[in-house]
Amino acid sequence: MKIAIVHDWLVTYAGAEKVLEEIINVYPEADLFSLVDFVNEKDRKFLKGKKVRTSFVQKLPFAKKKYRNYLPFMPLAIEQFDLSKYDLIISSSHAVAKGIITGPNQLHISYVHSPIRYAWDLQHQYLNESGMDKGFKGVITKYILHKIRNWDYRTSNGVDYFISNSDFIGRRIWKVYRRKSETIYPPVDVSAFSYHDEKKEFYLTASRMVPYKKIDAIVKAFSNMPNKELVVIGDGPDFQKIKAIATSNIKMLGYQPNNVLIDNMQRAKAFIFAAEEDFGILPVEAQACGTPVIAYGKGGSRETVRGLGEFENPTGLFFYEQSAEAIEEAVKKFEASRSLISFSDCRKYAETFNTERFKKQFKNFVEDRIQ
Repeated sequence: MKIAIVHDWLVTYAGAEKVLEEIINVYPEADLFSLVDFVNEKDRKFLKGKKVRTSFVQKLPFAKKKYRNYLPFMPLAIEQFDLSKYDLIISSSHAVAKGIITGPNQLHISYVHSPIRYAWDLQHQYLNESGMDKGFKGVITKYILHKIRNWDYRTSNGVDYFISNSDFIGRRIWKVYRRKSETIYPPVDVSAFSYHDEKKEFYLTASRMVPYKKIDAIVKAFSNMPNKELVVIGDGPDFQKIKAIATSNIKMLGYQPNNVLIDNMQRAKAFIFAAEEDFGILPVEAQACGTPVIAYGKGGSRETVRGLGEFENPTGLFFYEQSAEAIEEAVKKFEASRSLISFSDCRKYAETFNTERFKKQFKNFVEDRIQ
């Protein structure tokens, strides 16, 4: 059996690439395709030495830094991959990878991190945050996204079976494609996060500084609670704007290497997560350290955190508005009830997302569908 794996783009080693890494581990003999490959040499270990077959987008001007600007060409580019000699095609898709062309005698299984977020239900949020919601440029952008939605829906018919990375994304798949999916949660390398039950008196959040992560709301909440310490790890376009509203009880550490992040995760009183994510790996990693999570109660967090008052053996609690006021109330509620959350329960729940579980579930799913 000849196998091809198709990934949207390779530019960094993040959540989607961790899933790709384990799919490669399950099928090491597979050939790998991606629109572009700009992963630097020191981060390429997850590709297991595979040659990556890329599209014409790889050679377009300034593609290394501006590849996202070529979104209008990506549907065309993904369709140019000739996969006719492969029996099994596995796409790892959060944009266009699921749109590859396959024939009736080929099996196409798509692991969907999300249907194209900025073309579907999050379109207006992305347009507002990027300033592309008005004027002539806004009209052109909206027209392009309209065309991409049509293409995205049409190409869903070329997928034989969908796998979603959470039940939340499964509902999005049903909403936009009217196709059923099976959830297989992404792999989390729990073994890289050692358990620690001695906590300090500070809270932690970590994220790329972009609007939808709502780090500004977390910082505003702690600015209103000067007696509580917050550590913020991460960098990004909004870093200076968020730093400007931080008070003296808030430490803005910027980008930090993984060992510093893990050390803070192990010692923090709780990890605060305010984004509506498809899955959200950071809350699982925090729980692997034995650290409870205070999370926004929508999206993947509903599945990665066991909320106080909603589950037995809780691992955190939820708030339901992405606002400073809601986060402030959640922190106060956590402090009043923190004895009800066991550090060891946090670790046990995180272990259910381990890498070996993913590989076993993924392999069984595929092999059950091979005729």
